[in-house]
Amino acid sequence: MLSLKKIILPLFFLSFFAFVACSEDEAPVEETQEDDGEDEENPVELTLNIAFAKNLGGSDLDDGAAILQASDGGFVMVGSTKSTDGDITDKTADDTDVWILKTDAQGTTQWSKTYGGSGDDEGTSIKKTNDGGYVISAVTRSNDGDIMSGNAGFNDMWVFKISSSGTLLWEKTYGYSGNEVAYNVITTSDGGYLLLGVLDVTASGGEGNVGRSSNSHAGGDYWVLKLDSEGERIWSRYYGGTFTDTAYDAVETPSGGFIITGTSDSQDVDISSNIGEYDYWILNINANGDIIWKKNFGGSEIDLVYAMTKTLDGNYLLVGDTRSNDVNIQNLIGNADVWAVKFNEAGSILWAKTYGGTQFESARDVVALSDGSFAIVSSSRSSDVDVSDNYGVNDAWLLLIDEDGEILGQKNLGGSALDFGEGITQTTDGTLVMTGSTESADGDFTSNKGNKDLFLIKVE
Repeated sequence: MLSLKKIILPLFFLSFFAFVACSEDEAPVEETQEDDGEDEENPVELTLNIAFAKNLGGSDLDDGAAILQASDGGFVMVGSTKSTDGDITDKTADDTDVWILKTDAQGTTQWSKTYGGSGDDEGTSIKKTNDGGYVISAVTRSNDGDIMSGNAGFNDMWVFKISSSGTLLWEKTYGYSGNEVAYNVITTSDGGYLLLGVLDVTASGGEGNVGRSSNSHAGGDYWVLKLDSEGERIWSRYYGGTFTDTAYDAVETPSGGFIITGTSDSQDVDISSNIGEYDYWILNINANGDIIWKKNFGGSEIDLVYAMTKTLDGNYLLVGDTRSNDVNIQNLIGNADVWAVKFNEAGSILWAKTYGGTQFESARDVVALSDGSFAIVSSSRSSDVDVSDNYGVNDAWLLLIDEDGEILGQKNLGGSALDFGEGITQTTDGTLVMTGSTESADGDFTSNKGNKDLFLIKVE
């Protein structure tokens, strides 16, 4: 199975992920996702009790990457599967496919569908469209099956739209001869989409830009594509330097531009204020893709951002992890902490805080709640300081913070094996639902269907 958060990083950095993998391992940023379940008149009252926890999948590798609430109150999850049995009913080959699963409000499966070809294909995000369907970002190595638009090289970005019942409506691939990965897609106010991830500029020979000079770029860059309502490219731009720059999330600004967030270890070309080995790199562009401003956040070590959300007061919150203890990071607790950064539309930091214990924590998604607080889904290996328990080697970890970053509550989720939180959203009744992957068959889970399962957890 593809491991999307690893394939674009340089070798010196893979040692950390290899360690986690041995022990292991939407964002709701645009209007349709962020508004799901939000009612600004009602405060959030969460006891952090689990309403239900379910393993979903087959006898092979299955995981969840993102989750949202459907219009009927149920839940839709996207991820990937290698299984051909259990909850996967339409797949016969043992390659990896995009897996989309629809449940009712109680977590009972209503439909399950896979998408892809004979190569490996993995879903990374899902958003509602204004006609009741869904748009999905993915990475594909296939050149057949559902990938009718072809494959230009090793990995291509893949974006496709489905109906509310899972029927494939259209699909598009974007890429060149190298390693292109789509990490996210958001809906835009003009009825189109913004697709983002990483472009292998070296392999593309500088191709991938429309209306922007490609001089001096190399390695992997942020790749941002503005698409129309049918997935056709309007423009595309890449941003970064000569090393590795990977875009993970975006929001549309009130002026019609976009704020793009990701991780960078470059210190040239578009990056003029590198702080450490890897930084949070924030890019503000206008509606045509021209740079308005760019900022590096972090310290002298490795800082990785994965998700962003708009805040109710008109600002933005980033979440990821940090191994630094200087510059913008004031209090490193463990080997790696969850790091949350709130900043304004000018790119100025309002506050930045670390959370975790003395081991490893890393945030993967965040949702702004209806009272101005935030829910963050993370992974944790600690059982001290901010983390009250550890059920196994690695747990999913739910963290609630207020608008100033103070902890309101936290909860470990999982069992005695490996559990990783990946996606979170708030429901219309004010509760939280999360997805990710689990190898546990105990603790919060009553069974395990295979090597690794997708999980669905609702917390009240």
